[in-house]
Amino acid sequence: MSSTTRAGSLRRQKRFSIAWRLTVGILAIAFALLPVIYIFSAAVNPASSIASRSIVPKGATFDHFRFILLNTEGNTPFLLWMRNSLFVSLTTSLLVVSITSFAAYAFSRFRFRGRQSLLKSILLAQVFPNILAIVALFLILRQLGQYYPVIGIDSLGGLILIYLGGAMGFNTWLMKGFFDSIPRDLDESAHMDGASSLQTFVYIILPLVRPILVVIFILTFIGTYGDYLLARVMLKDINNFTLAVGLSLFVSGRFSQNWGPFAAGALLAAIPTLILFYFVQDQLQSGLTVGAVKG
Repeated sequence: MSSTTRAGSLRRQKRFSIAWRLTVGILAIAFALLPVIYIFSAAVNPASSIASRSIVPKGATFDHFRFILLNTEGNTPFLLWMRNSLFVSLTTSLLVVSITSFAAYAFSRFRFRGRQSLLKSILLAQVFPNILAIVALFLILRQLGQYYPVIGIDSLGGLILIYLGGAMGFNTWLMKGFFDSIPRDLDESAHMDGASSLQTFVYIILPLVRPILVVIFILTFIGTYGDYLLARVMLKDINNFTLAVGLSLFVSGRFSQNWGPFAAGALLAAIPTLILFYFVQDQLQSGLTVGAVKG
């Protein structure tokens, strides 16, 4: 085979490889965007019945967006639901990251009696999801509400307390693994320079594990922001509803299902998550121990 024939064969193979990769990429993008396109079509379609829903609407209107944003009927406080969801999700995420970072650092760096037993207990507790204890959680919050209404039934504080209990165990194990990957020589060097354990944790360890802190924050935020079942059981007042619970009111009625406002609300509800991913994408892509100095 001559060099010219070999070069032509290599070019054809390269073009074929690029072509099938582009085809797979385009199909994957189309598969991912199809639900979004369908929801957007439902949001701008004048009809509110799912029976008449189609991918390409016969007309376009933004009445559904005005309906939920302006609260024209007075019983759909969409912006209040979004504020409640953001408050619950951000507070839970910040508390989870703060508490689990301290717990993971203690389990990773210190040796104390009962350490292994506590770690195994945390892992065992995570085997049973919150849904299995939903009745017990409801009764606990009802009892707590008699003394501290701020963390009782139908309170955002009580919902945050439940989310904290469900997210602490797994995230502690996950973060401990990252702390274990940080060389202990850094701690020893800091202690030799006169730094305390708290100073070592804040000024040396935390900057190195920033990517996992961001990952845990995002996972906790998404999990609490989109939760429906626990919020639906624990919250009773419509003004305390989160977005997932509030939006369900549009499609829960047997003869008054408003899929148009529901789709519009679903699109608007996705905006905070998109903004969050936009601002933290660099941290997600960065290395775990960038800038660390090996001892």
